[in-house]
Amino acid sequence: MTRQHKTPLLNEQAAFAKLQSALPALFDKIIPDRTASRTIVVVPSMSVDPEMASGIAGVHHYEERMLGMLMLLRLPRARLIYLTSQPVSETIIDYYLHLLQGVPAQHARARLTMLACFDGTTRPLSEKVLARPRLLARVREAIGDPGNTYMTAFTVSTWERSLAVRLGVPIYGCDPDLQSLGSKTGGRRLMRQAGVSVPDGAEDLTSEADIVAALTALKARNPALRRAVVKLNEGISGEGNAAFEFEGAPTGDALAPWIADRLPNLTFQAEGMTWDGFRAKVCEMGAVVEAFIEADEKRSPSAQFNIDPFGYVEAVSTHDQVLQGQAFLGCQFPADEAYRLQIQESAAKVARLLGQRGVLGRFAIDFISTRRGSTWRHYGIELNLRKGGTTHPFLMLLLLTGGAYDPVSGLFRTPAGQPRFYYASDNLEAPHYKGLTPSDLVDVAVLHGLHYDGTVHEGVVFHLIGALSEYGKLGVVCVGASPERAEALYRRTVEVLDHAQDPD
Repeated sequence: MTRQHKTPLLNEQAAFAKLQSALPALFDKIIPDRTASRTIVVVPSMSVDPEMASGIAGVHHYEERMLGMLMLLRLPRARLIYLTSQPVSETIIDYYLHLLQGVPAQHARARLTMLACFDGTTRPLSEKVLARPRLLARVREAIGDPGNTYMTAFTVSTWERSLAVRLGVPIYGCDPDLQSLGSKTGGRRLMRQAGVSVPDGAEDLTSEADIVAALTALKARNPALRRAVVKLNEGISGEGNAAFEFEGAPTGDALAPWIADRLPNLTFQAEGMTWDGFRAKVCEMGAVVEAFIEADEKRSPSAQFNIDPFGYVEAVSTHDQVLQGQAFLGCQFPADEAYRLQIQESAAKVARLLGQRGVLGRFAIDFISTRRGSTWRHYGIELNLRKGGTTHPFLMLLLLTGGAYDPVSGLFRTPAGQPRFYYASDNLEAPHYKGLTPSDLVDVAVLHGLHYDGTVHEGVVFHLIGALSEYGKLGVVCVGASPERAEALYRRTVEVLDHAQDPD
């Protein structure tokens, strides 16, 4: 299992349930009235397996991905408390506040409280906060009235549940007792129950012998199968995946020992992963085995849904994911017109089941889609009961424009009814970006017009800015009036950044 808080006492669970029961009344009060007083505690904690997260370059800066929520300060009486492991540069905060059209930055800054643990270790942020009583006291002081406050988090583990109870506020997110529904095993089972096709395979594998048996059965059912994927139950961004090649495989009784002999030769997505380490993770958190879907044309779309405190299931967006191997690099919104409503319909079946199980908040369902002729076929491959790589770009679009997603067309429209598209990436990365500070990025953006224009609802917004100087890594959301315009803005951004170190 993912390393989480090991002592979730029954009284803590009961206290958490009582806090959660207050969410409908709170949202009924604050959502219809933009002038209503409210406080949002943002906890962008990567409360996932630390070894899985460590394979992501600059992962501690991923806490900055939720800085788009600063756009909520456009609500005149909203207050935001944002927690991080390390302090966020004032230059970065200023960058976001100046995206607030019609709200003076000084007014917004007065309603924003940034609090840091000054702790760069790989422990989850929520664990760090809980270990600092004085910091907890400062958060409580900043909250003021807990009756007008809720917490939002990247993922809700038992650490976030403990933090919510200690602060006395509910979380707009999935109860950690339900998180197993979003594991690779839980996701496959739920998707099958919803009638969504999944790749042939097996789940709930907890040993080397289980993997051997699953791969053997998979190959026996499909002798032409060339590859399979072994996925750790709690892997993120593809970091828990490994590929197995069947080339040269024998048949009959010789197949299982042949597979067992070659398991140490798995091709791991995570850099530096070894068979011994992977096998230990299988025993710890479980795994699934899936047939690798072969096709001349293959896409990886995703559908995002939300379940609000009243139990209403809402389609939020579709995306085409941009992958390198099995690792998430970025996304395009919306997914291809040829199939975006198809995957939304399939994902809605899963979302309704999740709603019946009591799931709350945003989640995404990922697919593999293949085309034969003019027909697309879709396979559900992953269910993420947390915020992910497609969450923050869409949130930026929503909060910057004040527009809305139309589930009938699968398009996003501004208040004036104009459609908007974007190309987003968490992995705009190059060695020659290293050494560029947040101030350098702002200078370059201003010089070359890489900004978001709220009058036409087009332009470029950066994130992961804190990772730029040390890791040469940056995130970007490029919003345009057409898919081509959004991609052209992305290409121009890359072109400008590639020359950012040149003297003026």
